[in-house]
Amino acid sequence: MSTFGRVAMLAPMEIELLPLTRELGLVHDGTFHRATMGDTEVLAVVTTMGMTAGEEAARAVLDAGVDRVIVVGIAGGVDPSTVRIGDVVVPETVIDRRDDRRYGPPLSPGATPRGTISCGDELITDPARLATMGNAGVIAVDMETAAVAAVCEAAGVPWSAYRGVSDYAGEGLVDQELFESTNPDGTANADAMRAYLERHPDKLEVLTRLAENTTRATEAAAATAIRSCVSPQRG
Repeated sequence: MSTFGRVAMLAPMEIELLPLTRELGLVHDGTFHRATMGDTEVLAVVTTMGMTAGEEAARAVLDAGVDRVIVVGIAGGVDPSTVRIGDVVVPETVIDRRDDRRYGPPLSPGATPRGTISCGDELITDPARLATMGNAGVIAVDMETAAVAAVCEAAGVPWSAYRGVSDYAGEGLVDQELFESTNPDGTANADAMRAYLERHPDKLEVLTRLAENTTRATEAAAATAIRSCVSPQRG
């Protein structure tokens, strides 16, 4: 069983917290969502999207006194031949595109880490850039993990990342306009989303598919993260 007395789970978006809430019975205390798994206490929080938000959330849970920090949620796949929709990426390294620093390997009980997640605030959709990243070993992109890893490694606290693939970055399902129609916690800005669909009525089918794939990815990531907390620890 886990040797960690208190584990933090960081979900960038509300939808990424939902399966954790359901499976763990998380209860919000005004600051954190809390639950217990055997001898392990879980603190969970919606970080909101972005590198700065990830850093701030990591510092907050470290201040609360946790023994391990887990980032759990979705990521964009880089190459369909490398990862499939619903696959959970457990990276060997993560890279911060702001300064090209690399972090890892993370603590990944019960999984064999592989590949790199590239992290930054910008939305990457350019096929040429994605091809270059793929050739360098990047298999997915997200907007928080490297920022969390940096805070944890500086504090000497183990970190983990479990990211379910919800779409392919180069497929363009999430474009800049759609991205800007969402709130920082990933919920839809109703007025902005309505206006977006009025301008692009053909996108309704795309959004439906993206929602289905996102649910699949969040469920897989949450299940893997939870299993990692009850896997025998090596070391």
